[in-house]
Amino acid sequence: MGKSTFPLAFRLSKNTKYKLSPCVSPLYLLFSHRVDRWLMDRAGNMPPLATQAITKPLVETPNAWRIIMGADKAKNRKKKVDNQKQSNGHAASPKQKQELPVEDQISFEDSHGEKTTVEASVTKPSIEDIFEEHVSFLDIALIYLCYGIILVCGYGREWTEKLLIRFGFIKGFVPNKKGYAPLFKPLDIFWLRRNYQRIRDLFERPISTKPGAYIDVMIRESDDGNATYKFTGENRTCFNLCSYNYLGFAENDGPVIDSVEDSIRRLSFATGSPRLEAGNHVVVDELEKLVAHYIGKPAALVVGMGYATNSTVLPALASGRGNLIISDTLNHASIVCGSRDSGATIRVFKHNDAHDLEGVLRGSILEGQPRTRIPWKRIFVVVEGVYSMEGEILKLPEILAVTKRYKAYLYVDEAHSIGALGKTGRGVCEHWGVDPSNVDILMGTFTKAFGSVGGYIASSEEVIRYLKSLSYGSVYATSMSPPCAQQALSALKLIAGLDGTEQGQVRLNSLHDNSNYFRARLTKMGFHVIGDDDSPIVPMMVYHPSKMCFLSRELLKRGITIVVVGFPVTTLMLSRIRFCISAAHSREDLDWALEQINELGVRCKLNYGLKDHTRRQITASDVTSKRNINKVN
Repeated sequence: MGKSTFPLAFRLSKNTKYKLSPCVSPLYLLFSHRVDRWLMDRAGNMPPLATQAITKPLVETPNAWRIIMGADKAKNRKKKVDNQKQSNGHAASPKQKQELPVEDQISFEDSHGEKTTVEASVTKPSIEDIFEEHVSFLDIALIYLCYGIILVCGYGREWTEKLLIRFGFIKGFVPNKKGYAPLFKPLDIFWLRRNYQRIRDLFERPISTKPGAYIDVMIRESDDGNATYKFTGENRTCFNLCSYNYLGFAENDGPVIDSVEDSIRRLSFATGSPRLEAGNHVVVDELEKLVAHYIGKPAALVVGMGYATNSTVLPALASGRGNLIISDTLNHASIVCGSRDSGATIRVFKHNDAHDLEGVLRGSILEGQPRTRIPWKRIFVVVEGVYSMEGEILKLPEILAVTKRYKAYLYVDEAHSIGALGKTGRGVCEHWGVDPSNVDILMGTFTKAFGSVGGYIASSEEVIRYLKSLSYGSVYATSMSPPCAQQALSALKLIAGLDGTEQGQVRLNSLHDNSNYFRARLTKMGFHVIGDDDSPIVPMMVYHPSKMCFLSRELLKRGITIVVVGFPVTTLMLSRIRFCISAAHSREDLDWALEQINELGVRCKLNYGLKDHTRRQITASDVTSKRNINKVN
């Protein structure tokens, strides 16, 4: 397929203004791709549509003619500049040749007013670019056909059921009370019953052990189309590739769990009160101080639920009109919920794209508030450290440079990066070599790397004092349970090396090695793997919903549990498997799991072969973390 443009049907399906039905989309798809391919052939050499660094102009545009004209203008402009340099007799000195190009470096003023320069993130093809180049017309047609069959069969069953209800043969699934409006949305009920229920066995699988490297899955069966289940009595031991147990702290033995057991005997399970009343427990207070010290911030606030950390803090920070929240398009649902509850104006920018963020920021500042056009009171840019469905690491240097330039507050959700990224597990700031003081608000959770519950906000003392008095998660919610706080506290001490051992560093190194090894092996097998090195989340693209279901069921039979993700969580064409790697995994277990995945993947023809996008071969360097940080004051 063409390399420069994405098929029109897919582009329109991502645009809220154009919603194409499953019947019309394939026609647009076939027609638009042929036209775009012809235009691209006429254009000659075109720059790729991969995400560029912030100082590079983005070439991507939905109109092929504009791309061609823009490329021609850029080419002519480059020739003009080169000719002018030659006429003036300028030549680059040897010292200048050794320096990095300007677009490969990001500079900004830190919180102390000093100039800091770090290397920009490596430009790589987007999911859409690789999809377009390596997924054939036949695959696209089969994906649409699969969803078409689901819709046709679903509506057929729906109309048949309505006829049977009308003539009194059966009762309705959702009986409506006479005189009351329907309690549920018809489209939601249709999707849950006619689509999700058919694959419900892929989700909600009950387990009967700790979520370690291996878990016992309680096998169940259904005789009514997955509406209800009954247990068979079999507990199948499976290799766990679906839990967020990044550092292996979800265990039932060891020093961490011993401290938790002691705290239960001393402090019981619950505080029975919010923080402002009688719930300001000494363990929670100690956890807040240690989090602030570990993150590198003056103060921190602990909330009893990870989801509630975002959904209750964002409304307190950006409450009321006149505030603007600019959010990444792939941010977590808790960020979406908190942003909506705040009452602020919400705008989005392309995923992990600093150039598009700059355009949104510039346009928002120039336009001002709706109708009145007066300046915004506050502007918040909300992003994630590691995106849980893509496995991609935030391009912090570029994003930070934009927010510094336009004086916008930066809010980073480190739910999947704290304890998992960086040499000592301090998250995305350590990964890129950025001083945490340059990020205004750092959010994280204890549910992933720490094996506990709850979340935190780390910022200045003034911000934390403000949130403790106004955030619903602190004022009204019951304080974090003391045993859960002790679990997070003990795990954090071990990671930071405060226990006097190297166990924390060993776990961190094991996590990075396992993640990079698993990703490199999958890529070498020819599978389409997305995300970045060192990320503990390794998504493998499947595209076909039927293949996604087949792989999940077959791997369970072979003793491997995985997470599958499809529409509507992702876009229609981008179904995937998400592998979650842990420090508790051994290299032998990973090799065995890779063999099973490779065998089934070849049967499903998922080894698309990424050709020039294939990463380097597996060597010793593939299983070690690499950093390209250059900090200049």
